[in-house]
Amino acid sequence: MTATLAFDVYGTLIDTHGVVAELREMVGDRAEDFSRAWRNKQLEYSFRRGLMRNYENFAVCTREALDYTGSVLGVPLAEEQKSRLLEIYRTLPAFGDVTNALEGLQSAGYRIFAFSNGAAEAVETLLARAGIRHFFDGVVSCDDLRTFKPDPAVYAHLLRQSGATGGEAWLVSGNSFDVIGAISAGMHGAWVKRDPNAIFDPWGIGPTVTVESLADLVAAMEHCRNTP
Repeated sequence: MTATLAFDVYGTLIDTHGVVAELREMVGDRAEDFSRAWRNKQLEYSFRRGLMRNYENFAVCTREALDYTGSVLGVPLAEEQKSRLLEIYRTLPAFGDVTNALEGLQSAGYRIFAFSNGAAEAVETLLARAGIRHFFDGVVSCDDLRTFKPDPAVYAHLLRQSGATGGEAWLVSGNSFDVIGAISAGMHGAWVKRDPNAIFDPWGIGPTVTVESLADLVAAMEHCRNTP
């Protein structure tokens, strides 16, 4: 049985804090705090819109979160600065461990999909600009269903689109809510714990495997494949 690996994109393959250098030019030493607050509010807005069934796509959540962050931190940005940041968000870099990990998994025969809250066009652009699109058998977007992770419907959508069953499918993510969502939907979940201080949500649902970087994922997957 060939396992299917679905990779979360923002925060797992793609470094959402790749805007920090540009932010530093705009807000100085508050750049890292700004980036974290922007990312957290972006996810919060997606959760809220999904629950309320008041859908706007992920790009709208990103833009609205940017507006909020500037206001709450007391560093309002000019419209041209916001436009610049949102354009950079379409071309964020991949983490340094991504290319070698995807090469190894592809060589080992795994089926690989990108699975994202982002609209398909935005994700295709992001992966292409990062030079990693060719590793993927397909891109699956939650935008197709007009909702967001961790809605159970989006994991079912992933399985349909990839032609996989839950028992052979893995979600690989740096976000604990995403891993829990996938496991709750019958998949396996690999948590990428890049930050040694990160805490997995204490819900009584743990990841199937935990890796400190994607560099460790090939060995972890091979261990699981060879363990009865």
